[in-house]
Amino acid sequence: MTVLTGLLAFVALALLGWAIAEGKDKVFSYHNNDEEQESLNRTHEMQKQNDYAELDINDVIRTISTKGFSA
Repeated sequence: MTVLTGLLAFVALALLGWAIAEGKDKVFSYHNNDEEQESLNRTHEMQKQNDYAELDINDVIRTISTKGFSA
């Protein structure tokens, strides 16, 4: 009987933690202020001017050494 009680307490605690984690995003939100937004816009403009392209995983694998170094 104590094992069943412990299991139920564990499930109840897990559900409570899950509910808190899901509700936290709805209650607390983050918004960039004007200074941060200006900095982000400036960074994006500089990246556009320098022809920045984000690499996908295939590009990364092609450009790095995946075999390591020989000693």
